[in-house]
Amino acid sequence: MKRLVSYLVLILALCGLLGFGVQRLNASDHSNGGNKVLNLYNWGDYIDPALITKFEKQTGYHVNMETFDSNEAMYTKIKQGGTDYDLTVPSDYMIEKMRAAHLLVPLDKSKLHGMTNFDPRLMNKQFDPHNRYSIPYFWGTLGIVYNDKFVKPGSLQHWNQLWSPKYKNNIMLVDSARDVLGFALASNGQSMNTTNLKTLEAAKDKLDRLSPNVKAIVADEIKMYMAENEAAVAVDWSGEASEMMANNRHLHYVVPSEGSNLWFDNLVIPKTAKHYKAIYAFLNFMMQPKNAAQNAKYVGYATPNKPAQQLLPASVRNDRQFYPDAKTMAHLQIYQNLSPEMVGKYNDLYLEFKMHH
Repeated sequence: MKRLVSYLVLILALCGLLGFGVQRLNASDHSNGGNKVLNLYNWGDYIDPALITKFEKQTGYHVNMETFDSNEAMYTKIKQGGTDYDLTVPSDYMIEKMRAAHLLVPLDKSKLHGMTNFDPRLMNKQFDPHNRYSIPYFWGTLGIVYNDKFVKPGSLQHWNQLWSPKYKNNIMLVDSARDVLGFALASNGQSMNTTNLKTLEAAKDKLDRLSPNVKAIVADEIKMYMAENEAAVAVDWSGEASEMMANNRHLHYVVPSEGSNLWFDNLVIPKTAKHYKAIYAFLNFMMQPKNAAQNAKYVGYATPNKPAQQLLPASVRNDRQFYPDAKTMAHLQIYQNLSPEMVGKYNDLYLEFKMHH
């Protein structure tokens, strides 16, 4: 029995020593580099991995990246707390919502060295006046993709043309309530941010009449289907269209001149941030024109960095569907942060349309 007690005492002593050793090791790791990290919370496949490697080599910071698949999922996780994200990438309307919920830290502009690189047309928007909390990361539009195997080049230019019987069972829609109801509203000459229920319901009724033409309502698969000539037409975002076009030379992208959505994804500092030196090192790194251009080539979306645009191939920077002229820009609308009740109404009407389809 005494021998057993002796063994137990020895085992407990060893466990104590091991625990102390682990604690000391963790403390050592923290003091010797635990703060040399950047915790990035980003959309999936939304940064060139080579840039992450380059940043780590240049600065000595290690980037931990976690991804989300919707603004709402990102918002919920940050609001719930328990995370230590240093940077995240919300869309325009979500910045407005995060500001209202006190989830963002203002930018220290004195530590940023590339703000003059941004196109002034893309700055100081309603969702973040004077860019107090955000810097633009990518931007783009909602538009129409068509395949010239099935559609005469240049013949499809407007939203209302989607209702033509010649596109029966031949249109794919991106699965997004704001965007699908949005283009229906734009086709009626209405605001894509309307809160008028009659106006919104009229748009939904019009969508119901589009149903015979809708082949599928899908998410990321839309890129594969269009690249493989599965449909004549799609409604999708400009960056997705760019990826499709890279895989199928018969595809073209159009932003209807009567109006569409202008969207922004933006880098912000959430209140969970801890590693401020790493944050500003990364923001300055990404604002360098060479890095911004490299990222735009990889992701396929439009860069807000004007010097970076000049480093892109002429076929890209001169493409007015991806870098619209002033006339087209004047008709584009940024989604506003609607009330929870109104968001619910949009979602309900959209679900009814999907069920009708």
